[in-house]
Amino acid sequence: MSNDLPIKKILSQHQLAPSKKLGQNFLVHRQTAERIVALSGVTPEDSVLELGVGLGSLTLPLAERVKQVIGLELDAGIIAYHQEHQDLPANVTLLHQDLLKADFAALAAQTNGPLKILANLPYSISNLLLFKLIENHESLDRAVLMLQKEVGQRITAQVGSKEYGVLSVLLADCASVETIMQVGPGQFHPRPKVDSVVVRITFRPVPPRVAQLPPHDRKLLRRIVNAAFGQRRKTLRNSLSAGMINGLSREQMATLLSQSGINPETRAERLTLEDFVRLTNAVAACPPG
Repeated sequence: MSNDLPIKKILSQHQLAPSKKLGQNFLVHRQTAERIVALSGVTPEDSVLELGVGLGSLTLPLAERVKQVIGLELDAGIIAYHQEHQDLPANVTLLHQDLLKADFAALAAQTNGPLKILANLPYSISNLLLFKLIENHESLDRAVLMLQKEVGQRITAQVGSKEYGVLSVLLADCASVETIMQVGPGQFHPRPKVDSVVVRITFRPVPPRVAQLPPHDRKLLRRIVNAAFGQRRKTLRNSLSAGMINGLSREQMATLLSQSGINPETRAERLTLEDFVRLTNAVAACPPG
């Protein structure tokens, strides 16, 4: 059996073309697809949500390992192809839907538990999808995602690195993230100009670091983190004052930073998740004035 899936042949024979608008890069290596599914940790009892079915590179090996696959696909031409050829297994439900508009809470209820997600994501929407996962983390078990290497580095970045930023902090606040696989450009059609990685984002069971955090307002945390990194060359005293957090003055913010054990003259990339959470609770407890 060839290691290459017949993606190019299908596209040619059925007058389909990878959409630049949708950012489509089809995975063409069979063994890579099978390895991703194996590393995802799915079991025969699982119902899995696949975001972006494409021509089924991941769908087919996934369907062999799980009870049910719910696949979302936005490309009408690909939907029509699957409907015409009935090439997907019986345990795959294909939905013509934009994954960024999907109701994850409703889909979790439909599958009787937190969602397990698998996706080869278009690079152009990966950040939007990651923020959607953060917002819906209570409905999620885990997500195994193919991402541009640069995005993977950002969400696994350590404090003090240039990649460390908003997504690094907000994902750490609700999940653990690890890179489980590297994927080169030659394994896709069309061939992207960058390397890719597969990451596993685990929401359940709640990671120990998340469980040890004190209760805090996640919406306020996000506002503070966005403001802190929005002008990351500035000191926290200045970047957070510019963000107008809860109507607090520059002087109040400097005081709250100091009371939280944070030097007001440091920059956002020096703060741990725990630092941001302490600051969030300090801001929440401080009346504007």
